[in-house]
Amino acid sequence: MLEDELIDFVRAIVGIRSFSDREGEIAHFILGRMEYLGYDEAFIDSAGSVVGRVGRGGRAILFDSHMDTVGVEDEDEWTHPPFGGEIADGRLYGRGAADMKSALGASLYAAAAAKRKGLTEDVSVYVTCTVCEEFCDGVSLELLMEETGVRPDYVVICEPSDNTITLGHKGKFQASVTTRGVSAHGSAPEKGVNAVYEMAKIIKKTEELNDHLSASGAEHGTIVLSGISSVSASLNAVPSECSIYLDRRLIPGETEGDAAAELDSLIEGHRASWEPGTLRRRSWKGRELTYTPSHEAWRISPDHELTGILREAYTDTFGSAPSRYDFWDFSTNAVTPVKLGIPTIGFGPGEYKLAHMRDENCELRKITGACRFYTSVIGKFAGA
Repeated sequence: MLEDELIDFVRAIVGIRSFSDREGEIAHFILGRMEYLGYDEAFIDSAGSVVGRVGRGGRAILFDSHMDTVGVEDEDEWTHPPFGGEIADGRLYGRGAADMKSALGASLYAAAAAKRKGLTEDVSVYVTCTVCEEFCDGVSLELLMEETGVRPDYVVICEPSDNTITLGHKGKFQASVTTRGVSAHGSAPEKGVNAVYEMAKIIKKTEELNDHLSASGAEHGTIVLSGISSVSASLNAVPSECSIYLDRRLIPGETEGDAAAELDSLIEGHRASWEPGTLRRRSWKGRELTYTPSHEAWRISPDHELTGILREAYTDTFGSAPSRYDFWDFSTNAVTPVKLGIPTIGFGPGEYKLAHMRDENCELRKITGACRFYTSVIGKFAGA
């Protein structure tokens, strides 16, 4: 009965457009569902994230999901409407089905199920549904923790992992590189210095750096040019400025200092400079969000107590011990609890390779399986 209700809930929130900075409608819908399910506390914080709690114990575990999704630019090309919440062949289709409304629903209902089973009498279980994660990893979760004073003992990041326990993810170091030239009339380019041509040399070096990183082993870092622009007095003028945005992903052992040194090397000998690729957003409630994408990779030990709790819950839920663990290539809200020294781990329904894609979907059995798993985790945590 509860699992049927869970699927209906996930279908409903997939049907709500909740692009980054526009999550107001879904936030109120989620808040209403927490209240309906008997959460001991539920509210929306100043940035627009939803916070729910069951239990009143001193020890706490937090399950985090984000409400926002990337946009849809090709709606007419989807096999199933991106906001239809349609089910076909045992899968739920729609934007956010994998990333990560299925996990949000599973964790929300798991906390309610744990309360009904009496598993939360001596612990507190927080379910957070955060804003603007697609642009600002960890920022809204950090604001939420600062505002509420919540400091859980453990955090489970519910990003899609196809229901595989995930021990960490790569780090990120993003930067903006700018070259400066000298403007001249387009009919006399020899009198100027073309900032785009100068940047082309840096772009070639960037490509070579990525080739070098990719050849360094099975687990390796990457760097990609993800944005480019130029400035010129007119279309009849030599560009005086060119900028690119670089996205460097770090593996364990690589530091932010290493990435900064690589950028210094890329621009050496050129009329160029670089600066952190800071992003600024405004949440649906008007809260300013500032994100500096600079953090190192993290990985929790397979021998950590939190890993053991999830391993036991996995065995109880699925009938056998996990055959492997995963490690995400992408970044998540985990950067905040990791920075605060809170043991953190990942697990969520959905295949992350389907995230942001046309016909995004998630298996129904993975959604209900994740809900049972999260409920078991709460029980193991309560008994730890």
